[in-house]
Amino acid sequence: MEFDSHDEAYSSYKEYARSVGFGTAKLSSRRSRASKEFIDAKFSCIRYGSKQQSDDAINPRPSPKIGCKASMHVKRRQDGKWYIHSFVKEHNHELLPAQAHFFRSHKNSATATYPLEKKNGGSGSGSSKLFGAYQNLDCLDGYMRSQHDKGRRLVLESGDAQVLLETFTRMQEENPKFYYAVDLNEQHQLRNLFWVDAKGMEDFNNFGDVVCLDTTYFTNKYRIPLVLFVGSNHHVQPTLLGCGLIADETVYTFVWLLQTWSVAMGDRGPRVMLTDQSNEIKTAVAAVFPRTQHCFCLYYILEKVPRQLEYFSLWNDAFTVKFHKCVFKSWTEEQFEKRWWKLVDKFHVREVEWFQSLYEDRRLWVPTFFRDVTFASLSAYSRAESLNSKFDKYVQGDTSVNEFVEQYKAILEDMYEEEAKADFDAWHEVPELKSPSPFEKQVHLIYTHEIFTKFQLEVLGAAACHLKKESEDERTTTTVYAVKDFEDDQNYVVEWNVKGSEICCSCRSFEFKGYLCRHGIVVLQMSGVFSIPSKYVLQRWTNAARSRKPVSGKLDEVQERVRRFNDLCRRAIILGEEGSLSQESYNIALSAIREGLKQCGSVNHSGEEENVSVERESEPQLDIVISSNKAPRLSETGKEKGTKGKVGFLVI
Repeated sequence: MEFDSHDEAYSSYKEYARSVGFGTAKLSSRRSRASKEFIDAKFSCIRYGSKQQSDDAINPRPSPKIGCKASMHVKRRQDGKWYIHSFVKEHNHELLPAQAHFFRSHKNSATATYPLEKKNGGSGSGSSKLFGAYQNLDCLDGYMRSQHDKGRRLVLESGDAQVLLETFTRMQEENPKFYYAVDLNEQHQLRNLFWVDAKGMEDFNNFGDVVCLDTTYFTNKYRIPLVLFVGSNHHVQPTLLGCGLIADETVYTFVWLLQTWSVAMGDRGPRVMLTDQSNEIKTAVAAVFPRTQHCFCLYYILEKVPRQLEYFSLWNDAFTVKFHKCVFKSWTEEQFEKRWWKLVDKFHVREVEWFQSLYEDRRLWVPTFFRDVTFASLSAYSRAESLNSKFDKYVQGDTSVNEFVEQYKAILEDMYEEEAKADFDAWHEVPELKSPSPFEKQVHLIYTHEIFTKFQLEVLGAAACHLKKESEDERTTTTVYAVKDFEDDQNYVVEWNVKGSEICCSCRSFEFKGYLCRHGIVVLQMSGVFSIPSKYVLQRWTNAARSRKPVSGKLDEVQERVRRFNDLCRRAIILGEEGSLSQESYNIALSAIREGLKQCGSVNHSGEEENVSVERESEPQLDIVISSNKAPRLSETGKEKGTKGKVGFLVI
């Protein structure tokens, strides 16, 4: 290589260093005595040489020098061109391409931030994905320049970091799909950490429409600075979609966390993300997931109200009543606006900064503004009612990192066991009908047991509702009803659009829980509609939740498919019991499964090239896994599922 100047040579070396992952320094340069022009220069790794400092120095500065020999020596020819005289490539320390932007020599270069990561034994593909993703975040560069760590690091106890990395390495050896990523500061100290197991990634494929970023443990100053990505499966059970340990609540940290999580999930984001009320999180979500609908968990807001009103002790009860009426009883945006300003003026909180922020963020948390969105039971009115609270029994205020790591596997096993049992019950038990309602019969075999039981209560509760037509717009075919619910002695507003088969109730049951409420059911009945519009039967709540094919609008087909599925599952269990009695019977059963899968694949995917393979591994549970080429294969992952030696379950 040749260069026009030694500055150009240094720029080239810096670019090389940034791509490889080390900082640079100008080690030395020499001028000609005759012409006074530069004729020689040497550039090196920032860790070149040894630390030289007197033992009695006051407040000694940390030095990165550890005797690294990596360097490049350039010289000037007579024609003015510069050439490489010598080059030492080898370093005596770890290279950090993911954190290169933190080195002082690269801070003015194009900013890119991405984690060191481990997934499927390699790091290249994930790093390049993150690099490209971060290049698209226009806002990030400013934060990167203004919020550099300057010593910020993860507060861990002695030995915690080593325990974490050893645990992750072991888990990745057990399952190569286990994923973790680390974020280091300028001093190469651990700052942020993220990990997720293979089941978490698979659950995101099936139930990643709504995800909650739970920062409760960090915000409440727990001993472990833990944040969780929590989802909800088709049995209304929490799913753990990722864990993080973070150093602070800056925009940079949340951008890093969200982007790293996105890469682990295949460069995808949820339709809805629920979080605490935080400007930093709000900025990060908007930057990383611009197409995601960001909302605040209601219980985060409601739990803060009493704390904000401590100095209004005389008015607290009265304020709470008015506040709940404004938030939960406002049918239109105009009604909310009118009640809000009346509320803040009556209690003299218009100038309180927190209430100003609530109003500015009203579209992120007030139910009035939620239409055609569902939170899949992840946004409750209190922490105790939320699915997130299921993790509270594992994490207390004094739980250490070491203790949590030891419990982590138990958490996963408990969750997988609960899901496996719910799947088993769904295959072996048919829920009982409790009314002649066509709505109940419609979803009898479609909904999972948990959702069907909850929906049954709505069907039965419709008998306690009385409706009255309030208005009708023939142009838009929209009718508004007032519904009196005698069970809770409350009044609700239901809007029914005949042309679009759209129904909306002021109780917001569908938005928060994902199934139709009793008030909507009674309106459909009185309107002569005796089947639930397909858009209000969410696939995520059905027994076909893991199906690769959408079921919207084909509920009869789903019922028939569930019947076939249940029958095959029962027969598969019998086959498993008989086939496991001897090696010979096992080989016969395995051969039958292999041949059956091959024939089913050719029937269901005619025209597609299918490759069905059967693999035996060390785990006891039998699953059907959809491989990357869309061909089903058998694998035994009972340990991952936590079935503890029980008979295997078939999973679509």
